[in-house]
Amino acid sequence: MDNYLNERQRQILDMLVAQKEIKLSYLKEQFDVTEMTLRRDLEKLEQSGHLRRIFGGAILVESDIALRDRLGVMTQEKEKIGKEAASLILPGESVFIDAGTTPLQVARFMRAEYRNTVVTNSLNIVSELQNKGISTIVIGGNVLDTTNSLVGPIAVNTLSTMVYDRVFLGATGLTVNHGFSNSNIHETEVKKIAIQQTGDVNILIDHTKFDMKGLTSFATLGQVNRIISDQSPSQSLIEGCKENNVEIIVVS
Repeated sequence: MDNYLNERQRQILDMLVAQKEIKLSYLKEQFDVTEMTLRRDLEKLEQSGHLRRIFGGAILVESDIALRDRLGVMTQEKEKIGKEAASLILPGESVFIDAGTTPLQVARFMRAEYRNTVVTNSLNIVSELQNKGISTIVIGGNVLDTTNSLVGPIAVNTLSTMVYDRVFLGATGLTVNHGFSNSNIHETEVKKIAIQQTGDVNILIDHTKFDMKGLTSFATLGQVNRIISDQSPSQSLIEGCKENNVEIIVVS
């Protein structure tokens, strides 16, 4: 991502990645700045090549923002979420961690002395865990350049032969009706299989993804055990989680 983007502009980009289209009126509700300031933000993001301005808002130019670009978005929030998620892992457990900037933080906070086994489809997580000396199983598959992840039939078939004590998954969006969604259909298939192979599903999601929808849904609220985020979701999502016995952990 371009280093000259400020934090508000990074947040706007993260919202746009989740929603694909964003209205200026919505941004005015989210940020305590003038409309002119927001227009300048959109102009700068357009110059960076990530969006195209339209009447009343903007649309995403890239269907899948590269992982290297998303690493700079909501960094502190993702670190806190990852640290909290890693604290749930008990000694000796086998876990699956999928690709994405927030799940990557789980690997960074794992404790080598716990002797866990990690299964992953993320090449970035492999590099992180190699430095820690944590036992790591890398599934095969086709490499998805934008996220450095392994996807496709080989990945899905490999995952389906294993069981995991816990899985940690990222998401592009979450709504009551659409559930948890992702912008890439190939990664969606991997997430679905991982959920089937465990009894403890953890979704790691920052607050900009709440009430947003990605391209394809990979789980309903009733299919997950907990959500770990940096802020509480909307009241409708809170009520939906209660109805489905989904724990919400908010990190500070």
